[in-house]
Order: sequence, then structure tokens, then C-alpha cells
Amino acid sequence: MSKVLIIEDEVAIADLEKDYLELSGFEVETENDGMVGLKRALSEDFDMYILDLMLPGIDGFEICRQIREEKNTPILMVSAKKDDIDKIRGLGLGADDYITKPFSPSELVARVKAHLARYERLIGSNMMENDIIEIRGIRIDKTARRVWVNGEEKQFTTKEFDLLTFLAEHPNHVFTKEELFREIWDMESIGDIATVTVHIKKIREKIEMNTNKPQYIETIWGVGYRFKL
Repeated sequence: MSKVLIIEDEVAIADLEKDYLELSGFEVETENDGMVGLKRALSEDFDMYILDLMLPGIDGFEICRQIREEKNTPILMVSAKKDDIDKIRGLGLGADDYITKPFSPSELVARVKAHLARYERLIGSNMMENDIIEIRGIRIDKTARRVWVNGEEKQFTTKEFDLLTFLAEHPNHVFTKEELFREIWDMESIGDIATVTVHIKKIREKIEMNTNKPQYIETIWGVGYRFKL
């Protein structure tokens, strides 16, 4: 059962929205105070938020902004204001939809159902596991493009990440600098292969305990580099 939080200071409207949503099979919580509603929105798990714009203390715009900084949950804004500028502002802050008062309860229910269905499809499409490479304490998340070394996350530039990932995907294979340059930079290495050496040096500084005695990326003198299993 999907759980909806309504933040609305007009008790009669909040109760009406709650009644219709509950009749449609939703679990609904209401808050009439903006600050309390924001606290619950950030600390508890809900499947959708319905925000009134005009709230005492903190308005729906600010609540929307703070929720969107932390969560991708659908947000429906509700307001008596019909000005396009308010709609544009609300949608620009991350709201998924904007409905103006007065509205029919059936329209509200229809919009809530539509946004939840769309969100569930989106979540379902992203359920596949990330593509992970793990070798002797190094964890490379290809999907999220993140790297951990012995549990500590390290920051890599785009080309550093691509080069490390390529070598790790082909362990014990020796690649020349020219081959690596063509593979990662997608160009012929005409006097530019020194950039490979520079990137290998930077990668080693992030993954090796001792860069003078590398345990992962070995230099094969006169040939190139390999990632050792």
C-alpha cells in the first residue's frame, strides 16, 4: 500500500484529500504545520508528498526544495494561486505536478495514481544491480563510476576512471602505451602517449600502498602496463 504525506494547513481540505485517497487504497498521513511536515518528510519513508504552497512558517516551495535535495519521491503541489510563475517556480524546484484549488477530489486521486505508477516503473527499470569489478581490495562500480580502495572511496577523473577500469577488466594482459591511448582517448597516439604515463602515475597514487612497488598496475619495461591479479 502506497503511503502519502499531505502537508496542508487548512484542516478541512487536508481531511477531504485524505478521505478520497484512503477510499482509493492509499495510506495517508496529514500535517497542518509546515515545519513538522518537512521534518516528517525528511525523516520518514513516504511514496508521495502533497504540498500546499501557502503554509505558516515555511512555504511549500522551501519544503519542496529540501525534500528534492534528499529524495526522488513524487511531489504534487497544491495552491489557490493560478499564476504561471508559481507553477514554473514549483516545477523548477523539483515538483512533479501542480494543481490549483478548487479541484475535484477525483482529479487529485487520478494524478496521485499516475505519478506513483510512473515512479514505480522508473524504480523498476533501475532495479538491476550495478556492474561491479572487485580485485584484491579494489572495488570499481562501473554503473555509478565510483572507486573504493580497501573500503575508502577515492576520487578519479573521467580518464583515470576509464583507464583503471579498462586495465582491471583485462587482468594480466599487457598493453602498450599506444594501445591504451587509442582505447581510452580514441585517437592515434601521435606524440601524445606521455599522457598515459601521467595518468598511470596518478592512478597509482590513489590505489597503491607504495607507488615504488606497485601491487596492482605493473610496468612491463619496454612494453607497457598490465593489471595484476
